[in-house]
Amino acid sequence: MSLSKPIQKSSRWRLRQGERRIILVLGDSVMASLALIIGLYVWAIAEINRLEFVEFLKLRPDAWIFFLPILWIFLLIESYDSHRASDWGKTVSAVTMAALIGIGLYMLIFFIDPRSLPRRGVAGFVLAASLLTMLWRFVYIRVFTAPRFMRRVLLVGAGITGQAILKVIKDLWPPPFYLVGLVDDDEDKIGKEILGYKVFGGNESLLEVVTEESISDIVVAISGRMLGRMFQSLLDAQELGVEIIRMPVAYEELLGRVPVQHLEADWILRSFVDEARVGSFYEIGKRLLDIIGGLVGVVVLALITPFISLAIYLEGGRPIVFRQTRAGRGGHPYTIIKFRTMHQNAERDGAQLAQENDERTTGLGRFLRKTRLDEWPQFINVLRGEMSMVGPRPERPELVQHFQQEIPFYRGRLLDKPGITGWAQVNFGYASNIEEMVVKLEYDLYYIKHRNIILDVIILLRTFGTVLGFRGQ
Repeated sequence: MSLSKPIQKSSRWRLRQGERRIILVLGDSVMASLALIIGLYVWAIAEINRLEFVEFLKLRPDAWIFFLPILWIFLLIESYDSHRASDWGKTVSAVTMAALIGIGLYMLIFFIDPRSLPRRGVAGFVLAASLLTMLWRFVYIRVFTAPRFMRRVLLVGAGITGQAILKVIKDLWPPPFYLVGLVDDDEDKIGKEILGYKVFGGNESLLEVVTEESISDIVVAISGRMLGRMFQSLLDAQELGVEIIRMPVAYEELLGRVPVQHLEADWILRSFVDEARVGSFYEIGKRLLDIIGGLVGVVVLALITPFISLAIYLEGGRPIVFRQTRAGRGGHPYTIIKFRTMHQNAERDGAQLAQENDERTTGLGRFLRKTRLDEWPQFINVLRGEMSMVGPRPERPELVQHFQQEIPFYRGRLLDKPGITGWAQVNFGYASNIEEMVVKLEYDLYYIKHRNIILDVIILLRTFGTVLGFRGQ
């Protein structure tokens, strides 16, 4: 088969999600650096003549103030999800929350030691960083999410697996890329529309669609046996410069989850034996992070325990602390420690999943859950080595046994220590039924497969934003 025309050269400007994220961070960094200059200038003109600005920079500001742009990037960490970054409403919310958290931290330190922080310099930085970041994000949304920069994708496979990823794509807004349509060898599907997208043809049409539609990526969602001719067509498309992506990989990139309902039986072995093995350096680094975080947590716990204990006692009496058996790494049981947030005898009818706005939760308990203060005693579990700072949420052994029978690959989440926070917690929160437990498991397995120190730090930073934003459950 001869090709009528080559893929358009403009496809090289069609950005992947990772490339968009890099551009986003670079733009935010530039804006934060400009904001620092503005903040320092505002501070300078309030004290000296503007002609002496360079001399002011040499003598007046302490070294820490030049790290404000880095702190600003950390405060924006949740907004670097490609879908949130493409949504103007979520962008405004993220920048506003970063500014409020920054001001809150400033006020906390300022009231402890008023001499340690310059008011005008920090206020000028926060205001300028907020405005400049929103300006840059507006440009980013208008330019880098435009069709010219979007990947053009063809989906191969219109069966159950193909329709599953198709539904994911349709539910995402703004769209992550431009989906042109589908190709499938099933003659009953050719020429029809599935969820609003046309099935162009079979394997013989694939290269023609690739060239005519300037396809940059092909997502392969064939769960059964693939015909040899389709396989050859995919190889030919790859030689033309088209990226071939398997459905589970695309699912992970789009949602930060693994598709447990659409995985082959040997996936757990390939993913966690071949791909998710972690080295001793990671294990050592994570344990050091746990020890440092655990020590800091225990110090804070000692400060807040008298106040929380008194409040719990006045509202509902004893016990103050709640102990319960949970399944640790490999399913080994251990005793978790938390502040009590539910009424006494809340589980007289047996083990139950926690619900959002759970009726068993006390008034104070709802506040403790929102701020995650109820989980602070778990830092003792971290120091003991029973838990980690980051990992899947610990579950009851009896619930683990039940979910193993209902959900594929559920036991895979026990390959790592349970954590005070985790990828599922910052992206989803509590699950109150089997369907939500499946989604939560998808996040947990994604974390176990991709875990590294950088991801752990990102999760901790996002948890910090969740706590200060009262978004716990």
